[in-house]
Amino acid sequence: MKNNRFLTFLLLLPFVPADAQIHKMEHRDTAGVNRVYNLNPVVVTGSGHHQRLKSTATPVRVLSAQEISEQGISTFETAIGRMLPQVSMSPNSMGTFLRMNGLGNKYILILVNGQKLSGDISNNVDLSRINMSRVKRIEVLDGAASSLYGSDAIAGVINIITDQPTQQLLSVTSDTRVSGEGQLTESVMLDVYKDGFGSYTSFTHDRADSYQTTDQEYVKGSDTETQRTIAPLFTGYRSNVVGQKFTYAPTQHLALNAGLNYSHKLTDRPDTRADITGGTDYEMRYKGLRLTSGFIYKFDARNSLQVDYTIDRFRYGKEYDVATKTYAIGDYVQSKKQRTIERQVKAILGIVPGGTTIVGNDWQLDKLVATSGNINQEAYTLAYYAQHEQRLSLGRQTTLSGTLGLRYNYHKTFGNRLTPKATLMLSSGAVNLRATYSAGFRAPGLDELYYHYFSVNRGKAQISFGNQQLRPEKSHYLALNAEYRTQTVALSATGYLNRISDMVVKNNVELDDDGRTMLQAEFPELTAEQAAKMVSYARYQNSDKGDVKGLQLNASLNLFRGFNLSANYAYTYARTKSGDEWTVLERSIRHAATLSANYHHAWGKYGLNVNLSGRLQSKTYYTGSYENAPGFGIWNLHTTHQLDMLHHLYLEPGIGIDNIFDRVDRRTDSSVRKYALYSPGRMLLVSLKVKIK
Repeated sequence: MKNNRFLTFLLLLPFVPADAQIHKMEHRDTAGVNRVYNLNPVVVTGSGHHQRLKSTATPVRVLSAQEISEQGISTFETAIGRMLPQVSMSPNSMGTFLRMNGLGNKYILILVNGQKLSGDISNNVDLSRINMSRVKRIEVLDGAASSLYGSDAIAGVINIITDQPTQQLLSVTSDTRVSGEGQLTESVMLDVYKDGFGSYTSFTHDRADSYQTTDQEYVKGSDTETQRTIAPLFTGYRSNVVGQKFTYAPTQHLALNAGLNYSHKLTDRPDTRADITGGTDYEMRYKGLRLTSGFIYKFDARNSLQVDYTIDRFRYGKEYDVATKTYAIGDYVQSKKQRTIERQVKAILGIVPGGTTIVGNDWQLDKLVATSGNINQEAYTLAYYAQHEQRLSLGRQTTLSGTLGLRYNYHKTFGNRLTPKATLMLSSGAVNLRATYSAGFRAPGLDELYYHYFSVNRGKAQISFGNQQLRPEKSHYLALNAEYRTQTVALSATGYLNRISDMVVKNNVELDDDGRTMLQAEFPELTAEQAAKMVSYARYQNSDKGDVKGLQLNASLNLFRGFNLSANYAYTYARTKSGDEWTVLERSIRHAATLSANYHHAWGKYGLNVNLSGRLQSKTYYTGSYENAPGFGIWNLHTTHQLDMLHHLYLEPGIGIDNIFDRVDRRTDSSVRKYALYSPGRMLLVSLKVKIK
């Protein structure tokens, strides 16, 4: 019998998803010693209104706060990079380069409670602004979603849903995580809720040291001779995030909210030295301030009106910690200042039996001041959208659901745009069959339109121009999904095709003497000597097409009570076409998988949780003169111990090992090689959560 159970485990392991969560024993405690996995959580991102996961016609992947905590994860980047095979992360001094389903940052829309997170750093959203201590769940929607969410939602949408307790309480929570290479995350929260009024205060400090996996680089002009360098592979940082949110529900029909989120981040890199290469004269400094307000009015159980207003300010620049000919220590030079103002109005209506209708209006104003790019511009978007979802009963256990949606956008620069969406879902017992078509678009950014950039790097002039004649990028996304779900096993398979046209890329324009004369007229600071050395300059153009085909397999299996196995696999074939030639899409990964085995058991008021997780991926493709980065497999072990022995005190110490088998990419010289694995090696992880309630 034992051999048969083990054989069943081996056969089912490759198909096993983290999105089906397995039932554990019911509990009465409030701290989670005895845990319950919700098999069918409420989600909002796929349809625009709250409904159960198995009922949404658009597949949505959910990462719960419980799953994230069980893996010992404290940052947003680690959560989605470790738990989602279709996502990859590349950290650098200009932020984290995020890819999803083969496409990069600018095609991924990141939302916090449905509102766009701004803060663009060379097309990288500053992910350190996300306060993980407040995350209730992360909802991930693959593919184009512009009918509901507008521009940028071509590769997909990541919606961070935050937690706000609504039970009578006064609680203080401290959560600390310490690991190697100076990694420390400390979060403190104060929650108050009484008679409809809620106050939720949080502070998070996150830090990590810069590190190398090799201190060797090639001598300039040589393919064999090396020298020492202090240039880091991973850029260290110090980050603080402060959050405050107020809620008030004066009646059962009305709920008001207002909040702010302030973030400050400073990189921590080696200083410039005369005796060795790789240091820098300055650190990158980032500041963000996000103000939100809104209300929800529920006329009845099926009809509601929601209004949200957001002001998001973000700026970054260089703070010098080494004296130069031009700047003293402590001087700050701003690179970009951005502001987004957004107003959303949405009505969710139950007009007909079995149907849900959504109508809404969005208005968004974006402003960009870029000193380095000589930009001071703004643009607004006005949008109206409507969506109707209808469910029909075809029998005792069979239903047919369909969704039709359409969004009208008016952009200050690009005029009118329509983006439709259509879904169909057939449900019979434990089986769901889904088909989705959606159109996407992306309006070029203000930098791509108006950039007028000049800089000198190691004596070499670099020039980039925007292009006000750019056209919006467009996409067509088609997906088919089959799902089987019970209390003990869930299997899901999704195949998709995403085609993008008019992709905006930065092309090099070759220079002749007339071109050099033109550049000197545009940039008086460009010397004749610098101009003579230039062979090209960069200009944004609509020139490429994209074609992404993919397959995702997800599964979950409960072998026995309290033991859950999950696995997710993503195959992505991403190409881009420039002219007549198809090439692999930069930084794309053909095969990736994430796996997790979780065991939880409670003895009275003591709970033990053991989690083994891994990410495996094939090589990462790089274009141009860079070689491809090799594939890797990383495994992590984490344990937590829940102690709810005192009436008002809850303790949860944890200990684990990241990168158990010490996998490290030690190739020489990141200036000529690109990386996919950024781990410094095996590290011990220690954590402690304390809650006074």
